[in-house]
Amino acid sequence: MSISTCLARATPALLTGALLSACASTTVSFQPAAPEPLCEPSATAVVLWATRWRADQKDVTARESAAATGLSGFFASTDCFAQTQLRRVDALPPSPLPAAPDSSRLIGIEVLELGPVVKLLSSAALVDGGTEVVFRAVRYPIGTADEPHSFIVQWRQGGPGVVKGVASLPQDMRAALQAGLMAANGAASVPGRSACARLSVSRPRPARTTPCWHSPPAPPAAS
Repeated sequence: MSISTCLARATPALLTGALLSACASTTVSFQPAAPEPLCEPSATAVVLWATRWRADQKDVTARESAAATGLSGFFASTDCFAQTQLRRVDALPPSPLPAAPDSSRLIGIEVLELGPVVKLLSSAALVDGGTEVVFRAVRYPIGTADEPHSFIVQWRQGGPGVVKGVASLPQDMRAALQAGLMAANGAASVPGRSACARLSVSRPRPARTTPCWHSPPAPPAAS
């Protein structure tokens, strides 16, 4: 068998092997840059949240559920505020703004994107995927005529060779809130940790294990 024929047969296996290794990284960006963190562990807060999906958004009910689970889990498990009242509203800003006499902060969270993202790289066999969360955070003034302070957070976890489904969306929502409300530190883009993992894929072993190139058999000995 020629070496070129051997390589042609081996190429699919090499591509499959390339897909088994994937590196996921987390990036967070703010618009505008350098927002002040909204969390204040000593404050009490009323947090209003709503969604504003794209017109062609699919699986809205499932995304709403994931956003609700992520939001409630975040405020229940962190010290963003000393006490939080989480309220679902139809849209932000609600009209009129609710009174919050017993709270020192009135916050709005508007979820814009929450779901998996996948795009093909130069080869159709390779993908760049992950999950993305985009939300707008607003701090409404209490008892003053000041303008609301708002910024947009874009959180993404993924990379080449990464494919994620919807199971992680509640946790992704929590992670995005953690980065956007507590970790805003003046950076326009805050890279997170990179994690490289080898995916476990079950596939049959090749039947042929003999190397493609081997020495020809020795001629028979002379009698």
